[in-house]
Amino acid sequence: MMLLKRLLKDLVGLLFPDLCCGCGTHLYLNESQLCTICLYRLPYTDHHLHAENRAARQLWGRLPCNAVMSLLYFNKGSRVQNIVHHLKYKGRKDLGVKLGKMIAEKIQMNTSFLDVDLIIPVPLHQSRLITRGYNQSMCIAEGIASVLKVPINSNSLLRTKRSATQTKKRRYSRFENMQQIFSIVNHSEIKGKHILLVDDVMTTGATLETCGHTLLSANISKLSIATIAFTK
Repeated sequence: MMLLKRLLKDLVGLLFPDLCCGCGTHLYLNESQLCTICLYRLPYTDHHLHAENRAARQLWGRLPCNAVMSLLYFNKGSRVQNIVHHLKYKGRKDLGVKLGKMIAEKIQMNTSFLDVDLIIPVPLHQSRLITRGYNQSMCIAEGIASVLKVPINSNSLLRTKRSATQTKKRRYSRFENMQQIFSIVNHSEIKGKHILLVDDVMTTGATLETCGHTLLSANISKLSIATIAFTK
């Protein structure tokens, strides 16, 4: 029976190969989502070790934060871009959970993140959520929560207006585009809490800046931020 199961698994692997989301090579039996080579060669930032890292500096003077970190550096045409593409557009929710766990393992080394009370993923507008079928930031948050044993709150920060695509906008245009599209409900659930705000990629920081100020308006005690990637 075990031999038959192995043969069936091998046949399924031939017909529907499990490929690495970073480089596209075939995954071995002990690998999932990302191959060992990608995990070794990914451009890790080590932001969790340095309070004045590049992601944190991106928000200086714009948003008061307790701590900011990104797991990876993002460059066009890179493995990281492939990973983000699979997460956002290929339905790879499992990849988001894996990356969230990787983030959590890093921030456990930084005492600034140790007293987080709630994890809040950057919300999608309802229309985009229906189209995509899931919120990639929620997947990342689930991975972080599973390691930190901290609850997720997805009911207090809402996106009330769908923003135009940010991809080709300059920094000020991105910020202007993000104004007044988030709101707070259930204020009492987050008041006085240390919030970890989670997103996929930080580029100019406009989305995180707007989300952050919206959360701060609800009298949270501290705001920290974690993302998968930071665009150089």
